Amino acid sequence: MSKVSKYRLLLLLAAAVLFLDQATKLWVVETLPEGSFFPPQNIEVIPGFFHIVHVTNTGAAWSMFSGHTWPLTAVGFVVLACLFYFRKALELDQKKIQLGYGLMIGGIIGNMIDRIRIQKVIDFLDFQFGDYHFPSFNIADSGITVGVTLYIILSFRSAKPQKPETKDDSTKG
Repeated sequence: MSKVSKYRLLLLLAAAVLFLDQATKLWVVETLPEGSFFPPQNIEVIPGFFHIVHVTNTGAAWSMFSGHTWPLTAVGFVVLACLFYFRKALELDQKKIQLGYGLMIGGIIGNMIDRIRIQKVIDFLDFQFGDYHFPSFNIADSGITVGVTLYIILSFRSAKPQKPETKDDSTKG
């Protein structure tokens, strides 16, 4: 088995998230003017609940670290380098581990492309619950969030509790 084929699922998922992220952002940029958050400029998908908007963010999730585009880009490169360097310790050759990390890697690269290309990240998925607006996000953000969640769930499922050692077991040689 070649080195690359061991990571086929991870690479396919990362590529799929990256492609969907960049394609949807391109569509939003071509369809809506930047800053279209409120009607009639946004696209109402489910009235009072889900809208397509075109907003940008120079920070990370929930606009944390706004204005720190280049340090956030550097963090993305460091994370990707660490994932590559520690791939054996992280067991990235295991299919179930590749599920979460493939989604995360595609998302990290998708947002890094925006930060490098336009010094901000394009967000367009907007959900509203009554008077509360959830912060707008994109496919890359979704890949990162779902990937981390999936990795955590799979980590708990694969953790096998150790049986306590009994007195009879300790005397066997």
